[in-house]
Amino acid sequence: MWLTENSKSYRGLQATNATQPTCPPPRSGLYFLLTTVDRLYLILTVVAYGLSLGSYLRYLVTGKELAGRLGTILLAVGLIAHYFALLERSRGLHTVPYHDLYGSLSLFGWLLALTYLGLEVYHRQRSVGAFVVPVVIIFFLFSHLAPAGRIVETPATGIAFAFHVTLSILAYAAFGLSFVLSIIFLAEQRLLRTRKMGAVIWRLPPLELLERMSQSSVIVGLVTIVIGTALGFLVVDRLQGTVLYYDPKYLATILVLVLYAAYLFLARSAAWRGARASKLCVFNFVLVIFSFTAVNLFFSHSHRYF
Repeated sequence: MWLTENSKSYRGLQATNATQPTCPPPRSGLYFLLTTVDRLYLILTVVAYGLSLGSYLRYLVTGKELAGRLGTILLAVGLIAHYFALLERSRGLHTVPYHDLYGSLSLFGWLLALTYLGLEVYHRQRSVGAFVVPVVIIFFLFSHLAPAGRIVETPATGIAFAFHVTLSILAYAAFGLSFVLSIIFLAEQRLLRTRKMGAVIWRLPPLELLERMSQSSVIVGLVTIVIGTALGFLVVDRLQGTVLYYDPKYLATILVLVLYAAYLFLARSAAWRGARASKLCVFNFVLVIFSFTAVNLFFSHSHRYF
């Protein structure tokens, strides 16, 4: 598991650097990434996710409960295969997933699927799977078929750092799921108002349930980002001897926390409940994307791909 292998992989890199003046970059491209085992897990993951998507779509169109259950089972199988694909990719690059861009994106997709599966079981609603699984497939294929990205070595190591990064990406995935749910809410509400109602729309979750699912996802995101940020301060304290270390990422994270907390508060008020709150949730995720991309790549001193 990459959480426990973080310090081992970093020590391995240090040992390599001690014997060589420069550490040669990993070969990019499919031939480096896709060994026989890599291909096996890649195919298994794509097939499982693809069949899951097909089952979810059949459930959405026909309403057959068996198709919905099969979609859930296949999604779980895809998650297992995706995990081992992540593990093999990490072993091939001799690092944890979040030390390059594509690994972080794959981990994001895996955590997105995991968060959705948890919400599906908790709320007992499978209709959203047809909209979430395609996003997971896109992230998986983009990350595993792309050349190996630049590996960013960080001075931070250990379990605390590994959980800091993983929980932060889990928070992004939960916020991403709330974004998808909010988009579905706005689209369904628009169709209901224009009376363009086909057979499929009646199998979508009620608007009230979509709101609850979105709020549940935001709660997961807030809890994990708070814990992840606290662990980040712990790591900084160990490295710098103080938590008073400025990084623009801190400001972006605090802004994300405030806006999503405001969403949870306003979503329960009569004036903001419904479309207004969903639009705010969509806006908040745009800020998350900005934090994950522009802030990480151009402004942050210690964050690149997480």
